Amino acid sequence: MQSQTRKRTGSSEQRASTGTSRKAAASGWVGSALEYYDWFIYAQAAALVFPGVFFPEGNPAVALIASLGTYAVGYVARPIGAFVLGQWGDRHGRKNVLVLAMLLMGVSTFAVALLPTYGQVGILAPALLVALRLVQGFAVAGELSGASAMIVEHAPFGRRGFYASFALQGTQAGQIIAAAVFLPLSAVLSDEAFKSWGWRIPFLLSALVVFAGYMIRRRVEETPVFEKEKAHQEIPKAPIVQVMRESGLNVLRAVCMTLVNVVGVTVAVFGAAYATQPGYGVGMSTSVYLWIPVLANVVALALIPWFGDLTDRFGRRPLMIVGSLGSGALAYSYLHAVSQNNVVLTVVLAILMWGTLYQVWNATFASFFQELFPSRTRVTGFAVSQNIGLVLTAFLPTLFATVAPPGSANVPFVIGSIYFGITIIGALAAWSAPETHRIPLNELGTPGAAPMPREEYHRLRMEAGNR
Repeated sequence: MQSQTRKRTGSSEQRASTGTSRKAAASGWVGSALEYYDWFIYAQAAALVFPGVFFPEGNPAVALIASLGTYAVGYVARPIGAFVLGQWGDRHGRKNVLVLAMLLMGVSTFAVALLPTYGQVGILAPALLVALRLVQGFAVAGELSGASAMIVEHAPFGRRGFYASFALQGTQAGQIIAAAVFLPLSAVLSDEAFKSWGWRIPFLLSALVVFAGYMIRRRVEETPVFEKEKAHQEIPKAPIVQVMRESGLNVLRAVCMTLVNVVGVTVAVFGAAYATQPGYGVGMSTSVYLWIPVLANVVALALIPWFGDLTDRFGRRPLMIVGSLGSGALAYSYLHAVSQNNVVLTVVLAILMWGTLYQVWNATFASFFQELFPSRTRVTGFAVSQNIGLVLTAFLPTLFATVAPPGSANVPFVIGSIYFGITIIGALAAWSAPETHRIPLNELGTPGAAPMPREEYHRLRMEAGNR
């Protein structure tokens, strides 16, 4: 009887969502790429430009730590944004929260381009920078949780991991675009011109991001799951209270798994500062280092959907564990290559560590986190747990620069050891979590939900893939 019910559930889920799943995945990809472009141009500028623009001259180590601190401040606002926007998504719909997040993100990023420098207005300059970074953090907190919920709830049965991976592919594309915009500017302009006005151009381009993102997001259909809950008046009044009461342990697991984002911040933020900023003695060219995340993310773009498909075949937990431990184990080698100014080896290791092994984890977590929570608290659960974890992760570049400031000896071993320990925590959290890939959508996050029999699951999955 249960098997027959699950057959009907799986087939219904497949029929209801196949027609719109590609549209939802495409809108999630484009929206994530646009919004994370805004997020990552700030990360690039914080490591490469802001120390000399928004902070006093004379002590490069202090300016660097302060600049990386403003990068981290954006993550402080993310739990607040997750609390507000996550609940908004569970109460008012996935589509509404995505449009709101896009508008807030674009306007705050554009405003960064108009800020005066420290030389012009003194301490007011970094104060305004921090204020806008807080708005950015608030806005981006609702992006991935809403986009991946939209995709998962539209996906055909047995294909949730594959389709949800496109939202993460979009975030990698946003990083490529962010680095690619800086590359020609840093190469063509003189160092003086780039730090004077050239860095503002990528931020000004966010006006286009707002327009394009709004046009895309406003055309996306709301998910049938949310519409059903709305029609039956099953929308919770306080999703944050409900998710902590019903799924508190999964929130904790997701927070710990989110710490694996140390891989990205180490390469894109601390690695950039370690390689290029005066005082460390590495002396790698800024334009050369900017190519590293571009090349690693090009590889990631190709691999993410494949890894997402593997999670539908073999489960979420194995890939989360392999991605965490594999990328963590290469930390020392990567930082050692940077310390030796070995560009070729640095690129190769970045592709292996960030472009490949980290993407095993990255392609999986969006679907896995969504599946840990029931639909009525799905956006809140994802947003709150992910963004609490990201707050902790965001301060790691500042911690690294404090523990191993310019002039320190043996930076690769010290930072690499901390880094690997963090990825072990993420792997253990994934190991302790329930497997979710064979559980039907309407049973996700409910106590005692059992996976569908393997043979039946793969039959329905193949049917969905052939439609």
